[in-house]
Amino acid sequence: MTGSPASVHVAGGPLTGRTALVTGGGTGLGAAITRALQASGASVVITGRRAEPLDTLATELDRVEGRVCDVADPAAVAALATDLADREISIVINNAGVAGPVAPLTEIDVDAWDEVFDINVRGVFLVCRAFLPAMVARGTGDVINLASVSGKRPLVRRTPYCASKMAVIGLTSTLAFEVGPAGVNVNSLSPGPVAGPRMDRNFTLEAARTGTSYAEAEQAFVSRSALGRMVTEEEVGAAAVAMLAMPGLCGSDVDLSAGMVA
Repeated sequence: MTGSPASVHVAGGPLTGRTALVTGGGTGLGAAITRALQASGASVVITGRRAEPLDTLATELDRVEGRVCDVADPAAVAALATDLADREISIVINNAGVAGPVAPLTEIDVDAWDEVFDINVRGVFLVCRAFLPAMVARGTGDVINLASVSGKRPLVRRTPYCASKMAVIGLTSTLAFEVGPAGVNVNSLSPGPVAGPRMDRNFTLEAARTGTSYAEAEQAFVSRSALGRMVTEEEVGAAAVAMLAMPGLCGSDVDLSAGMVA
């Protein structure tokens, strides 16, 4: 699964010569981050559990290649690290994640809870464990873990997701102190609600629940943000690139939510 030279993007940006690993990189935020990294000159290895979206993006963009990998599976992550052992992965973006169930905590199945933590937290742990040693040995590298503003504020009926994202923030801040002295920057990026199909579905459901229109449900939600809107996938990608351009940024959680408040 290697990229095609047909892409309009060319190398020469600030990340030229660097290779990034983006988990969950075939769709959604992962794809947006991949596009931003590639447009800035990086070569990108994207992972996911399904080959099709990885193939699609790798065909569209040059210097992008896909690897099927379940980040919650220790053997799969170890195999990925072995496969990429001859590559200097200097950027790791832990983006793979699932939203999990929407229900009161007392009604959440244990397996559903575990699935959220397996992917959202265990996956970050396994990927960092696999790829950090080489960064530490080289004395340089960047890790960005995708968290969420939902890890820092109440989101009713979403306890597994919120708890998992707070865990990512805690993992990040502690890991920064473990590998920062070796020259590796570890940070988290916490997007707010991102405009797209998932939020469209949420507004439709909320309108039905409250007997209001879609537009009213959307306005009630975005009115809680300073900018009066949601963020976009492209803005999340741009934020990741901007964080990589800040060499003094380490152990930080960057809030990208258009000023959304609880």
